Amino acid sequence: MLNVGKIERGIVLDHIKAGCGMSIYRDLGLDKLDCCVAIIQNARSGKIGRKDIIKIEDAMSDIDLNALGYIDPDITINVVENGEIVEKRRIQLPKRITGVIKCHNPRCITSIEQELPHVFELSDEEHKIYRCIYCEEAYKR
Repeated sequence: MLNVGKIERGIVLDHIKAGCGMSIYRDLGLDKLDCCVAIIQNARSGKIGRKDIIKIEDAMSDIDLNALGYIDPDITINVVENGEIVEKRRIQLPKRITGVIKCHNPRCITSIEQELPHVFELSDEEHKIYRCIYCEEAYKR
């Protein structure tokens, strides 16, 4: 059995769909952080069979956790202090996301102005539809 040590301070992203841990790692920009990150793939789970887990030490303020609500709203965020979980957070679809998805409209200003951030706002929560703030192109999750 694999044993990954506990962290003293940071966050643990739990209940990630098996096989999705690396894409979340990239989407959150964890490769750009100067901290310890552990990715556990295909761990056994009583709830969902198999899951991925990401442990991030000492970088809570450097991560856009709103993006997680778009990527996978079933993820649980565990906040760790002094080696113990002090808070469990359930996430929701964010009202606005930046830099997670890209606008595919060739006439959108983001296609011409490459440095503009790709920003989407939730326009239909029931159907999980986001719209580009510049051209209103719809993007369904």
